[in-house]
Amino acid sequence: MQQTINRRNFLQRTAALGAGTLLSQLPAVANMPAAQAGFKLVVLATDWGFPGNRDALCKEAKEAGYDGIEVWWPGSPEAQKEIFDAVEKYGLEVGFLASGGSNEFSEHAKSFEATLLAATGNRRKKPLYVNCHSGRDYYTELQNNLLIDITTRIARSSGVPVYHETHRARMMFAAHITRKFIEAKPDLRLTLDISHWCNVHESFLADQKETVTLALQRTGHIHARIGHPEGPQVNDPRAPEWDHAVKAHFAWWDEVAKMKRAKGEVMTVLTEFGPADYMPTLPYTRQPLADQWAINVHMKDLLKARYGA
Repeated sequence: MQQTINRRNFLQRTAALGAGTLLSQLPAVANMPAAQAGFKLVVLATDWGFPGNRDALCKEAKEAGYDGIEVWWPGSPEAQKEIFDAVEKYGLEVGFLASGGSNEFSEHAKSFEATLLAATGNRRKKPLYVNCHSGRDYYTELQNNLLIDITTRIARSSGVPVYHETHRARMMFAAHITRKFIEAKPDLRLTLDISHWCNVHESFLADQKETVTLALQRTGHIHARIGHPEGPQVNDPRAPEWDHAVKAHFAWWDEVAKMKRAKGEVMTVLTEFGPADYMPTLPYTRQPLADQWAINVHMKDLLKARYGA
């Protein structure tokens, strides 16, 4: 018991130290342009791993200083009402996640389109965006291109940005594969979760700089999780051993911030450190090695300090 208490106290002390020093350790952003009219940073909280209902999530998010939440678009009217009631009550923005509901392509495409139409066409509150877990890594290039065409059409008709996440097991699972879609589809826009690519390519992508640059130029939304060559999530970004990983990710996000500020566009970012088993745990007990919510709030504070107008 005493060992557990000591360990907990050690983690709390080291986390506090890391939170206080990390921002000053990040190099200054080179050539950051002045924010043009229209630029705004919007940082959203994830419901992934949150134990409470939507009202509790929005209350916690508001009190922590978030600007909104990102959640999966629910199928039932009751669940939709719960989300809209909560974000309106606490004055928050909302972004939705969407995907297809089947592994078989034709059924997947059908449910994917129906979900997008519902999420972008609701009359209660217009979402900031819809982020897609698009397709499958084993669908053909033609099939995945058809899904991109669906999102392009719906984004144009609804006026809601629709993004494709760079996520393992989805169509944008790897940098070199995503490049093919970027080059073929000029209207394609990405949710950059580059932590997945670090894991897939087992590197910080130094050998694919040109491809990463193309992806950054197409980025509409960011999932701010820190990955590394052996996994999509470090155990705690405040720990000094992850300094290189943190700096690599902020260097990529800096480039997106430069473009957003220069164009006067809204920059949306989700802090998306996840719970167990994304969060490493102690063996036998499955006790998380760090506090997921505290890490995400820490990331939110770093993002606002670095990119806020």
